[in-house]
Amino acid sequence: MGKVKQYGRYAFERVESLFDVAFGSEHNPLYHLGALGWFFYWIVAVSGIYLYIFFDTGVSRAYESVEYLTYEQWYAGGVARSLHRYASDALIIVMMLHLVREFLMDRLRGPRWFSWVLGTAILWLVFASGITGYWIVWDKLAQYVAIVSSEWLDSLPLFGQSIARNFLHDSTLSGRFFTLMVFIHIAVPLILLFVMWIHIQRVTRPDVNPPRALGITVFAMLIILSLVYPAESQGPADLSRVTSNIGLDWFYMALYPLLDIFSGMTVWWIVGVATVFLFFLPWMPRKKTFSAVVDLDNCNGCERCANDCPFNAISMQPRSDGHPYLKEAVVSVKKCVGCGICVGSCPTATPFRRRSALIAGIELSDKPVMQLREQVIRASAALTESPKLLVYNCAAGPNLTTLTGPGLAVLTLPCIGQLPPSFLDFIISRGYADGVFLTGCRAGSCHYRLGIEWTEQRIKGQRDPYLRERVPRERIGIFWAGVDHTNVLLSQLNDFRERLRKLQPAHKVHKQPAVKEDEDKVLDHA
Repeated sequence: MGKVKQYGRYAFERVESLFDVAFGSEHNPLYHLGALGWFFYWIVAVSGIYLYIFFDTGVSRAYESVEYLTYEQWYAGGVARSLHRYASDALIIVMMLHLVREFLMDRLRGPRWFSWVLGTAILWLVFASGITGYWIVWDKLAQYVAIVSSEWLDSLPLFGQSIARNFLHDSTLSGRFFTLMVFIHIAVPLILLFVMWIHIQRVTRPDVNPPRALGITVFAMLIILSLVYPAESQGPADLSRVTSNIGLDWFYMALYPLLDIFSGMTVWWIVGVATVFLFFLPWMPRKKTFSAVVDLDNCNGCERCANDCPFNAISMQPRSDGHPYLKEAVVSVKKCVGCGICVGSCPTATPFRRRSALIAGIELSDKPVMQLREQVIRASAALTESPKLLVYNCAAGPNLTTLTGPGLAVLTLPCIGQLPPSFLDFIISRGYADGVFLTGCRAGSCHYRLGIEWTEQRIKGQRDPYLRERVPRERIGIFWAGVDHTNVLLSQLNDFRERLRKLQPAHKVHKQPAVKEDEDKVLDHA
C-alpha cells in the first residue's frame, strides 16, 4: 500500500504541475476538487428545480414534458436539462478525483477517518440520485435502467414482492410507483446535501466555493457544451419491446454491463466488498497520532491556537485553574491530527525563554518545543562549513534524508506550520546558522490544509505571531516543493547558499542584545 501511494502521489503531483502551468496555482482545478463538487451540486439543484416546474410526474406524460423542455423551450428548459446532465457527470468526475487524491496524499487516517467514511456514504447517495434521475425521463434508456435496477434489487431477499413485475407491460406500471421514483430523486439529493454538510464539519474554513475565475470558466464551459451538444432522450419507453442499441452514461452506469454477465448477488458482493474496503482504508494500517497538549501554567487563553487549527480540534472554554484569564484552550483528542500548527501560533513557544523551563502553552506530546530548540543547537554544532544552513522540511514533503553536508542540516516537522516564527529569529540572531530554508508540501496542497498559508502570513507580518522586523528576510529561503520537484528544490537550495555566501556571517551582523529580553513576560503581553 505504501508503494502504491508513493508512486501514485508522484504521478498525481506531476499532473498538478502541468495544471499549474496551464491554469496557475491559484486556479488549478485539482486544488479545488471539493469546492468544485459543491459547485456542481448547486448547478444540478438549481437546474433540477427549474425542470421540475415543467415536468409531468405521470407515466404517460413524463416523456412528452421532457421533450417539450428539450426542443420547444430549448433556450431555457433545454439548456437547464443539459446543465443538469453535464453537471451531474462532472460531479462524479471531481468526486472520484477527490477520493483518489486524498488517498494518495494519505489524508484519510487518524481523526481524518471521519470525513473519509462520510465520503464513502456520499458515493452511494450520488449514484442513487443519478440513477433515479435517468429513470424518471422514461425513455428507452430509462426503461433499461428501470428493468435492470429492479431485477438487481430483487436479487436481495428484502422485498416481499418482485419490483421487476411493475415493468412487465405498460399496463402494469403504476403511476404511484413512478411518483415514488420522482420523490426519491428529490429526497436523496436533500439527504446528500445534509451528509455533505456533515462531511466538512471537522475542518476550519472548508473550501466550498471555487475561485471566482475558475467557477465562471467552468460554468461557461458547461453552457457552451449544453448549446453545442444538448442532452437528448433516446426515444419513448415501450415495455412491449426489448430495448437495444442504447447509449449508457458510463459515469453512472459502469456497473450495469456486469449485471448482464454476472448474477445480481455476485454484483452485490462486488459492490459490498469494494464499499467495505473503502470504509476501512483509514485503518490499513492504523496510524498512531500524537495530539497536542495544553499546559495551563503557560496558557493565557489568547485563542490563537483555536483560530489557526485546521480541523476544529481546539475550543476555548472557561478557565478551570484559577489563573486570572477568562478562557483556556481545550484539545479534542478525537479531532486532533497532530500537525502542530497550534504550536506555531502560540506566543509562549519561543526558544528565547531562559528564566523558566521551555514549556509552551500548547505543544505536541511527541515533539515539544524544548526538543525543537535542542535539535537546532545540536544541528548547528555539527555544521563545520560556511555558509551554515538549516533546512526545515515537513514530514509529508519531499524525502530529504540523503541531503547532508558539512554546512547543511535538515530538520523535519509534522507540518511546517509547527515552526514558531521566533525560531527563525533565534537561529539567525544567535548565529546558529547563516540562513534558514523552509520547504515541504507543494503550494496550494498542504497536507494539513493551512500550514503553508499560515507560515507565509506569519513571516510577512500578516498573521500573529509575527516574525520580527529585525530578522533579515534575505536569510530566509522558501520553496514549496512537493514530492515531484525534488530536483528543483536542490537547485533552489544551491542558489540560496550562493546568496548567503555573499552576506556576512549571521553572528557578526546580529550581536547579542545589550538589554536582556524578558520573554517570560510574553504571557502578559500576548
